[in-house]
Amino acid sequence: MAIDVKFWGVRGSIACPSPDHVVYGGNTSCVEMRIGDHTLIFDAGTGIRNLGKDLIRRKVTEASIYLTHTHWDHINGFPFFVPAYNPAARFHVLAGHLKEQGGVERVFSAQMADPTFPVPLSAMQSKLTFEDFTVGTVLYPADGIAVRTAPLRHPNGATAYRVEHGGKSVCYVTDTEHMPGQPDEVVLDFIRNADLVIYDSTYTDDEFPAKVGWGHSTWQEGVRLCQAANVKRLALFHHDPDHNDAVMAGIEQQARSQWSNVFAARDEMVVVIE
Repeated sequence: MAIDVKFWGVRGSIACPSPDHVVYGGNTSCVEMRIGDHTLIFDAGTGIRNLGKDLIRRKVTEASIYLTHTHWDHINGFPFFVPAYNPAARFHVLAGHLKEQGGVERVFSAQMADPTFPVPLSAMQSKLTFEDFTVGTVLYPADGIAVRTAPLRHPNGATAYRVEHGGKSVCYVTDTEHMPGQPDEVVLDFIRNADLVIYDSTYTDDEFPAKVGWGHSTWQEGVRLCQAANVKRLALFHHDPDHNDAVMAGIEQQARSQWSNVFAARDEMVVVIE
């Protein structure tokens, strides 16, 4: 059975809808993975709004939502996730960085509270459940599906996910900062032999020195890691909002000149791993 990957939001930091962000898209982080009848959602940035509309169209009423972390660009689409207001729907929200900090439900409730939002979390009438796990835990959303987790280098913490099914694997590794000249051994081991790695490529190597400490990586580091780890394909992800379509086209061209198995993720792009 294939793993169908659809990108609903590929930007980082802040949504950037504009005529200069049409080709690659302006929505923030949200990736859907479908395995048979099972739907796994990674992050709830602004891209989850359009995903929600698609779930309604497809009559999907149940999914797990895995959060890398809870910075705004990864959760601020959730109040506009319409299926969560359906009493017949069920959604399980999971996070691995908040167990000692009050839990993920508290964060979701706070972002939908006065005076910053007029509709409380309690208005979502679906069966919402929240789970705070310890990073490193292996999660099993359904028979035959394993979701492995690993820690990332990011302010306030973040979690990487590796979805495994039927001998295939897809890794979601965003919001992580590398050390120049020193591969992150945790990430390297985590992505080894994966069929697809979705990697934080916010900056270029030239831009990176001015952004040290901000918690992000570069497309060049993504290529280096994936080549070292025998990864089959790399999706550049979490694009800087200042990287418009022209800049992104240049980045993608440079990346592909280094390694033909890399591409820049776009809103609503579909990749099938089979």
